Amino acid sequence: MSEVSRVNFGSKIGAILAAAGSAVGLGNIWRFPYQTGNDGGAAFILIYIICILCFGIPVMIAEFTIGRHSRSNTARAYQVLAPGTPWKWVGRWGVLTGFLILSYYAVVAGWTLEYFLKAAGNGFLGKTPEQFTESFTTFTASPWRPVLWLALFMFATHFVIVKGVQQGIERSAKILMPVLFVLLIIMAICSVMLPGSGPGLEFLLMPDFNKVNSGVLLSAMGQTFYSLSLGMGCLCTYASYFQSDTNLTKTAINVATIDSLVAILAGLIIFPAAFSVGIQPDAGPSLVFITLPNVLTKAFAGLPWLTYILSTSFYLLLALAALTSTISMHEVVTVYLHEEFNMSRRKAAWVVTLTCGIIGVFCALSMGIGKDYTLFGMNLFDIFDYVTAKLMLPLGGFFISIFTGWYLDKKILRDELSSGGHLPLFVYKAIVFILRVVAPIGIAFVFINELGIL
Repeated sequence: MSEVSRVNFGSKIGAILAAAGSAVGLGNIWRFPYQTGNDGGAAFILIYIICILCFGIPVMIAEFTIGRHSRSNTARAYQVLAPGTPWKWVGRWGVLTGFLILSYYAVVAGWTLEYFLKAAGNGFLGKTPEQFTESFTTFTASPWRPVLWLALFMFATHFVIVKGVQQGIERSAKILMPVLFVLLIIMAICSVMLPGSGPGLEFLLMPDFNKVNSGVLLSAMGQTFYSLSLGMGCLCTYASYFQSDTNLTKTAINVATIDSLVAILAGLIIFPAAFSVGIQPDAGPSLVFITLPNVLTKAFAGLPWLTYILSTSFYLLLALAALTSTISMHEVVTVYLHEEFNMSRRKAAWVVTLTCGIIGVFCALSMGIGKDYTLFGMNLFDIFDYVTAKLMLPLGGFFISIFTGWYLDKKILRDELSSGGHLPLFVYKAIVFILRVVAPIGIAFVFINELGIL
């Protein structure tokens, strides 16, 4: 597809919200709170913000540069910028990563619909902690309910994708992101006003550096890449739709700011409420689906109507956040098939929806009737999660940094960063230094740590 015929986002705010929607997802509202709870609260958040500044934004800028200058899908982008070299495999790696993550991520996204329905049907009222645990276990082990919600979520994503860049992706981002923010703010206000919420606010906002160790540092760095959707082709693909006057540096800062605010607001919802009813914040991945319903039921025991409103709103916003991410991952693979195999956009979208949906069915069933089929002690869902989060994402981020910092023509990098205008020399040198030295070393440590070597 030529640059002339390639569609762009219709506005700068649309580009920012679409890119932010790609980054904002379950990583912010599901993964960030339990990582914070496990790693000491405010100290982890402070280190996480430093990692965003030192690693996240520069690598995001690198992806934006590659995407906009090439005006191509993620796979072709590296062929355009480095023709006849093995760098083309970095782009294909990103497409494969997005494809695999979408396949199992949509399973968890489907869980949010199940819990939204439970909340809307007042299904949390009067349950004990043991019943919440049993309910989650029974649901994930069901041979049909997770599959049903997975299918509905994939078709919702498909509907947006076939509408195209401006009418589908950009329009949905302009609606979903403001709604998500409003819901987050309302719920955070309700949570911090609970009696006994003070210790939760202190845990979230007052750092205790005695809890900081190398594990916390590496965990914060890993969360940075997971949360910002770096290394999976989403941001590179979206950047190919940016207009030529879109300021890449400012856009990266805006996206990182929105992403971090969503994560911190999620913490403001969960931790004050958890502390107010005496529940510890280190519940792990089950925090959102087992611990949080218990927290909401206990915290607002005297106001069942408020429990109903807040629980329904929370799982609605969780579903919206998941949807903005599945849209971006679907688009990575759809536009690859559309441009590289001359498929119509609609046909390419159907291929992605059906293939990811089929793989997702096996991932969902691996937690129930297929739980006895394991490899290295992991079911299929866990294998997809492990391989993508611990191996493919860090490697993708590493090679993006190396490519942009060492291989890419520095005139291209400077022109893209300045949008053809003036860029302060110290800003340019700082970004290049981070991409050449700081980011690759940091990512390498994350990769080694995730493998359990450190």
